[in-house]
Amino acid sequence: MKNNEKKTVMVEMFSGIGSQAKALKKLNLSYDIHILDWDISAFYAYDIIHNGKQKDKLLQDNYLSHNELVEFLASKHLSTNGKHPVSKKYLASWNTEALIKVYTAYKRTKNLGNIQYLEYNDLPDNIEILTYSFPCQDLSIGGAWHGNMTGIDREANNRSGMLWQVERLLLDFKKYNKTLPKFLLMENVYNINSERHKHNFIDWQNQLKELGYYNKVYTLDACKFGIPQSRKRTFMLSILSNNDNIINYIENYNFNEHSCPDIINFLRTDYSVEKYKKEADKSNPNKSDSRDKIYQDNIIIFDKHPLVKNIKTITTKQDRNPNSGIIEYPEHGEGKSRYRNLTPRECFLFMGFDENDYDNLIASNFNIQNNKEFYKREKLERLAGNSIVVNVLMEIFILINNIKHNFKNIMDF
Repeated sequence: MKNNEKKTVMVEMFSGIGSQAKALKKLNLSYDIHILDWDISAFYAYDIIHNGKQKDKLLQDNYLSHNELVEFLASKHLSTNGKHPVSKKYLASWNTEALIKVYTAYKRTKNLGNIQYLEYNDLPDNIEILTYSFPCQDLSIGGAWHGNMTGIDREANNRSGMLWQVERLLLDFKKYNKTLPKFLLMENVYNINSERHKHNFIDWQNQLKELGYYNKVYTLDACKFGIPQSRKRTFMLSILSNNDNIINYIENYNFNEHSCPDIINFLRTDYSVEKYKKEADKSNPNKSDSRDKIYQDNIIIFDKHPLVKNIKTITTKQDRNPNSGIIEYPEHGEGKSRYRNLTPRECFLFMGFDENDYDNLIASNFNIQNNKEFYKREKLERLAGNSIVVNVLMEIFILINNIKHNFKNIMDF
């Protein structure tokens, strides 16, 4: 790319740790990426994974005071748990270095913040791809188990209802003559197709049609794309075109499916490696009746050798029933269960991220207060469980790139 050429723009809404950016990087496709995520734990991880460790000079060059940092971050309506905005009082209790790290991550990721406070003109011009993996909590089967049936009802005012914030912005694009993104890419749980939720999903597709998009819905399972995890998710690719040749190409396109490598490639069971042993110990829960039931109810992934080809879906918590699967752990301590859960490192690997990504993130962990680390095991598990399998996204981006190449004149790329 020549120095005076501009990179193509992509916006990752609800970006999490950046599985879309990771997929593009693995394909050597270069985009000017802006993200949108209110979760501090997610966009800080995104920054480290995709921009590298923050150097000491970044801290030294920051001239904002502690109070100015608090005011800036509080004004963005950010969250530390993905559920509620963090209070200014709580942010003020953090040490200055922690605030600088978060501020730096916000800037380096070109974060647009909380979608509820975003206006259409805050978004960059000439977006080629806009991705929106909006929160799944109110759509998932797990949510239904806890009596949450609100889904993506327009009046629900819940986390999954953030979908309609995307609609608001796109409608304003149209209203104020701002160029709509050429491609939209949605990802969410398969349960969006259920009887309870499909009328809302169809409503959303119809809204996009009125804006000029052609929609193609896919249900894709990670275990068919080189990752030994049974993880079925619904994707929808929307393209701003009604050209018959493009539509026929999309309708007749078949993704390149891949066989899965051995599951042992994703497990870290060599406990002679100190970091793997420490991580395994942290994922070895205390013995209890409920943990005995977890042991009885869930698949055993590994017992001196792999016992299954695929783990179950990685969710936001491993110490639960059901979970992704458990590993026999003869090295357990006194009062501990005979098994361990997947470690956060293994969860990241099963989502298609590299071991170096995880090592850099752990090396960049920080204390927000005296002896209080920002990233605990549970938060790292949540980051992995909320992500998207990178390998699946790679195949979708290959399709998008093929459309760009084959229909360049039609789409005016």
